[in-house]
Amino acid sequence: MNVTIQPGPLSGSISAIPSKSQAHRMLICAALADKPTRIICPQVSEDILATARCLHTLCADVEPTPQGFIIKPCAPKDDPLLDCGESGSTYRFLLPVAAALDSSTRFKLAGRLPQRPMRSLFEALETHGVCIHDMDSDSPSISGRLRGGIFAMPGDISSQFVSGLLLAAPLTGEACEIRLTSPLASRGYVDITREVMQNFKVKVEGLDVQAGQVYHSPALVEVEGDWSNAAFWLCAAACGSLLQVGALSLLSTQGDKAILDILRQFGADVHLEESNVRVSAGSLRGAMIDISDTPDLAPAVALLGVMAQGRTVLHPISRLRLKESDRAQSITDTLASLGAAISIAGEQLIIRGSGSLRGGTVDSCGDHRIAMMAAVGATISREPVTIQGAEAVDKSYPRFFEDLAKLGAKLSAKD
Repeated sequence: MNVTIQPGPLSGSISAIPSKSQAHRMLICAALADKPTRIICPQVSEDILATARCLHTLCADVEPTPQGFIIKPCAPKDDPLLDCGESGSTYRFLLPVAAALDSSTRFKLAGRLPQRPMRSLFEALETHGVCIHDMDSDSPSISGRLRGGIFAMPGDISSQFVSGLLLAAPLTGEACEIRLTSPLASRGYVDITREVMQNFKVKVEGLDVQAGQVYHSPALVEVEGDWSNAAFWLCAAACGSLLQVGALSLLSTQGDKAILDILRQFGADVHLEESNVRVSAGSLRGAMIDISDTPDLAPAVALLGVMAQGRTVLHPISRLRLKESDRAQSITDTLASLGAAISIAGEQLIIRGSGSLRGGTVDSCGDHRIAMMAAVGATISREPVTIQGAEAVDKSYPRFFEDLAKLGAKLSAKD
């Protein structure tokens, strides 16, 4: 699908969609709990549906409702095939969970997922009783039951490896300790895992889970608003649109809440009132932004760099290359095609502010965040922006273009 967006700012109020990161973890904990759980999650994406679908196949009766899901745990099923789609979270979380359930499980992977890094997680599982078969294919499988103990792994490749092992730990019946051989990146995502597990009465001390713990359902949980996707609207506001974003928890453990501090670094005015955030542009100035813990914010923040006076640097960018696309290159190519002065130098993404974009035609690269970046880029463009492969937004935000239109954007779609 190609979507063309006419230039011009947005205006209005919008509620943040439910957090994809929190929803994955709530679904998994609910499927492993002692009794049913109702999850309030009124909007779902392809990634959330992938986790729900896999859990239904693996160990739970997952019933979609207009408000979210009802999860009823059941005995693990024999020889399940888990279709993860393109969801890295689904695959990396459920691989150790399925192994801890002693389930000989096959996985089906799509898109770029088979090429994304997994070796460190495979090695950790293999040293604790799990056999990995066809690990470099789009249909790997596992056999053998995961044992507890000490897991050694790097922390700077993907925090999802750590979260997956933490989620699986109570199922082993043994104490589990994760020892990191390098600093933990994206620490906020592990904080979300720990928080959700605590809501299901499993205590995580540091990266340790003591033996004898089980998941206890709180009966009802609600997924909070997503800071990662809200960042696009907040950055659009900082670039000149008149927007207010609601349904955001200011007490959230989501690491991407850091967008508030990043906006302030650029000189934007940030106004907070209960669950509502309003941003006004002020006089934006270039900034040096460390994205090691918040790589998913890079596409939205890059737009701030375009509008700011002077030079903006996003660093380090190595983990951007491991996303749905080589996101460092995709950001650079997309914004350059739209008229930005942007380049890569080593571990830095460098943007020289121009105050606007020209517009033009770009490809989403199959990456939801690149598609959203290009769409919001139309708000600061002089000519229309056409996005090829715009359906990539379905991975995390299926109603993105509907919401864009509600905020005043004039757009047209063509299959």
